[in-house]
Amino acid sequence: MKAEVLRAPDDVESNPLVLTDLPRPTPAAGEILVKVRVCGVCHTDLHVVEGELPNPALPIIPGHEIVGTVAENGMGTGRFPPGARVGIPWLHQTCGVCEYCRRGQENLCEYARFTGYTAQGGYAEYTTVPEQFAVPLPDQFSDVEAAPLLCAGIVGYRSIRLSDLQRGERLGLYGYGGSADICIQVARHWGCEVYVFTRSTEHQRLARERGAVWTGETQDEPPVRLDRAIIFAPAGWIVPIALGHLRKGGTLCINAIHTSPIPEMPYRLLWSERTIRTVANATRRDAEEFLPLAAEIPIRTAAQTFRLEEANRALQLLKARKINGAAVLQIA
Repeated sequence: MKAEVLRAPDDVESNPLVLTDLPRPTPAAGEILVKVRVCGVCHTDLHVVEGELPNPALPIIPGHEIVGTVAENGMGTGRFPPGARVGIPWLHQTCGVCEYCRRGQENLCEYARFTGYTAQGGYAEYTTVPEQFAVPLPDQFSDVEAAPLLCAGIVGYRSIRLSDLQRGERLGLYGYGGSADICIQVARHWGCEVYVFTRSTEHQRLARERGAVWTGETQDEPPVRLDRAIIFAPAGWIVPIALGHLRKGGTLCINAIHTSPIPEMPYRLLWSERTIRTVANATRRDAEEFLPLAAEIPIRTAAQTFRLEEANRALQLLKARKINGAAVLQIA
C-alpha cells in the first residue's frame, strides 16, 4: 500500500511526510483491516508532525479522522461484516482495567493508544483498528462529510458538554476551524446565541452564515456577557481575555491538545465562581451520542479535498489558516 510516513518531526514547511510503499497491514485478533476512503486533516496531526506532542511512535502514519470499509476481519471479530463502512477516531485503544477506565473516563486511560500518534493512522490506503473502537457512520453523510465528524465533531461535542452549555444560553467560540464550524451548528440547534472571535474575515463570514449573532476579533468586547465559551486556538494568551467576557458562574472550556503558556492574570477573572475546564481526547460514548445528533440536525461540513500525495500541502495550508472548514485527503 501507499502511505504518507513521518520518520522524524520537523517544520511542516520542510515537507516531513514522505509517500512510501509499505506492506499492507494484517489485522490481529480483535482487529479489523480497513480500506481507507478518506482521512481528515486535523490540527492535532500538525502538532504530531511538527513535534509539539511528545513521543510519537515513529515512524508513524498520521491521521485520525478515517472513513473506510472493512476489508478483512481478524480472529474473534464480527461486529462489522466485510464491506461495512466505519469510522476510526483519535481514541484507538484503551486498557479497560486502569482506574480511569473503571471510572468510565477511558479518555484519560494511562495506557491509551491514539490513532495517527501512537498507533498507525489514516494517511494510507489501509489501516487496522480494534473493532470495538471503530464507529458506525450515519448513511446520510458522504465519506468527505463524515470525516470531520470523527474528531472536529466528536471532540467539539465533548467541549460543548464540558462547557455545561444549556439550551438558549450565549456561547463564545474563540478560533473558527472545522470543530468550531460543527459546534456552532449544535449550539444553534439548541437555540443558543453564538458569538465568534476570529481574526479571519472569511471565517467571520462563514460563522455569520452558520447563524452567529456577532463576530469580531479576540480582543473585541462582545455586546453581552457570555454564559459559556470554548477556545479552539492553541494560544494561551486568549484565556484571560475569554474569562473577562464571561458572566459570573460561567464556564470556559479549552479544546486544545497543545497550547502556548497561559499568562499570569488577576484572580478577579476567575472569582465569582467562573470555571476553566480542558478537553482531553474523547470517549466512545461521545461518539455514540454525537453521531446520531449530527444526523438529526443535520450537521453540514465545509471541506477542501486533497490527494494523498498532497498531505504536506494540506498541513501547510492548515497551519497558515487558509482552509475554510476542514481539509480531507481523498485516498480510495
